Amino acid sequence: MTNHPNVLAFGDSLTAGYGLASIDSFPAQLERLLRTTRPAAHVINAGVSGDTSASGRARLPRVLSRLTVRPDLAIVELGANDLLRGLAPARMRENLDAILRALADCGIPVLLAGMQAPPFLGSFARGYDAVFTDLAAAHGVPLYPFFLAGVVGDPALVLADGIHPNARAIGIVAQAILPHVEAALIAGERAKAA
Repeated sequence: MTNHPNVLAFGDSLTAGYGLASIDSFPAQLERLLRTTRPAAHVINAGVSGDTSASGRARLPRVLSRLTVRPDLAIVELGANDLLRGLAPARMRENLDAILRALADCGIPVLLAGMQAPPFLGSFARGYDAVFTDLAAAHGVPLYPFFLAGVVGDPALVLADGIHPNARAIGIVAQAILPHVEAALIAGERAKAA
């Protein structure tokens, strides 16, 4: 097990740490957790507030061109803004598919972080949620089903805007996703060694 994995956290405001001190962002909190077993772990914050899947797709080439080392894993967390803006799930699927293809072309393993639409949205919610499971299966990448699992709906876990998670919420998210990140890193290490 390598003690110095590089993880690319690629997403929107939930990754970037909107409204939080940089030390409380998802990448910073995940990095601290990873360092308990991997002392030199580094998590790159490549989150941009407001990003949809389309804007994430458009900026991915710039993000990749600026990297000085190839990440051992990319966590892709996009789709919340597509949902908030009522954008078509088919377009989100197309954009996320392109992102996953681009990362695969660079030899970067992916952990796809899903989002979930409120069930009252009916068929839209089912179509939206299916994008993540379908793409994970199609690309053979692990899926963390719901990035905000355990924090949605708790008013004590959001900022004053009533939408974005606070530092405590992001800590819960980082702790919950940690075993999935570790498993993805181990799978990547095994694939390299094979």
